[in-house]
Amino acid sequence: MKNHTDVYQIVADQILKALEAGKIPWRKPWAASGMVPQNFISKRPYNGINTILTGMQGYECPYWLTFKQAQGKKGSVRKGEKGTTVIFWKILNKTVTDKDTGEQEAKKIFFLRYFTVFNLEQCDGIEWDRPEPQNEGNPIAACEAMVKGYKNGPTIKHGQSAAYYSPGTDEIGVPNIEMFDSEPHYYATLFHEMVHSTGHKNRLNRHQESIAAYGKEEYSREELVAEVGAAFLAATTGIDSDDIFNNAIGYLQGWMSHIKHDPKCVVIAAGQAQKAVDRIKGEKPGNGDDHE
Repeated sequence: MKNHTDVYQIVADQILKALEAGKIPWRKPWAASGMVPQNFISKRPYNGINTILTGMQGYECPYWLTFKQAQGKKGSVRKGEKGTTVIFWKILNKTVTDKDTGEQEAKKIFFLRYFTVFNLEQCDGIEWDRPEPQNEGNPIAACEAMVKGYKNGPTIKHGQSAAYYSPGTDEIGVPNIEMFDSEPHYYATLFHEMVHSTGHKNRLNRHQESIAAYGKEEYSREELVAEVGAAFLAATTGIDSDDIFNNAIGYLQGWMSHIKHDPKCVVIAAGQAQKAVDRIKGEKPGNGDDHE
């Protein structure tokens, strides 16, 4: 069984490989159909880092399964096909006895595990209904609905010279929409700052002080959370075109250096980004990661 460090490194190596190829793996995290990647058997959508690991493969089909699950469906994985790693936390309930008091306490023990899955496009003999393309409505209307649907969110101040989020005043500042190259560019920027704002003490309490006061490591991690979360929101609303994120290429070297130094940071950031997106969308808050 691989330990936590090994699993984090396996994931980090996949992300680094994409970054080294000049790709940003958390861009377009959904399947080409617009659906969230999910297990074919349970139909449970993947969360956090698993959304990225499966979405970055570029398949149109959103459905994934293990080798055994494919066999269980009387199908097979085609010879030579390469699988994709996904990770899960296995939770065990254990009773622990305090050595001093003798009192017993129930605790949850977490084990990080990984599996290899295959997209249905890599399999033969399994029937599946091709999903209808998602996000065929009005993406800008979807973006505006996302912004307005953010319950108990921060104040948004337009007409600013730059985009920012201030934890101290709990305000988002953003230039007027006409200052951007396009409406999607405006919303992508706003989504980034909205994700930052979910860390406020009255929301997810991700950061205690001003982001500007963080050390280098904390700042880099928070920026990665905002980058991934904004990509998730862009995919949800249908504005996740390559054109919007061209300027992010400049961050590649920085992300690579950070992930090499701290392999688990991308897994943690993706989980926090998932929780941030759930908070903005008003969905039942989860822990941002997949569990068995």
